[in-house]
Amino acid sequence: MIVRAAFFCVLLVGVGLGQSNKPKPGPVLDSSTAVRIAEAALIRVYGERQIASERPFTATLKGDVWTVAGTLHCSDGKGGTTTVCAGGVAIVRIGKGNGRILSMIHEK
Repeated sequence: MIVRAAFFCVLLVGVGLGQSNKPKPGPVLDSSTAVRIAEAALIRVYGERQIASERPFTATLKGDVWTVAGTLHCSDGKGGTTTVCAGGVAIVRIGKGNGRILSMIHEK
């Protein structure tokens, strides 16, 4: 009986340690969820610093695909920034029905 109780406690602790903040697979019903999924994937590939520099991200839904894109920030030459400039941002396409990443690119 004691062995069973100990096993059960170890099992519960192990299950609890395996949990993470990673979004669970399933339908992506709103733009904020699409952005969270995209940012998590992009940070793994491009790093937190690069992705932070492209915030805010916007998500648009067309059919069953969310397209999430970053915002380009460039110097305006006067000490400020502008979003009208040459360069590229990260773009992620996510399936609405299952939350899977369909494509991920970073423009130049």
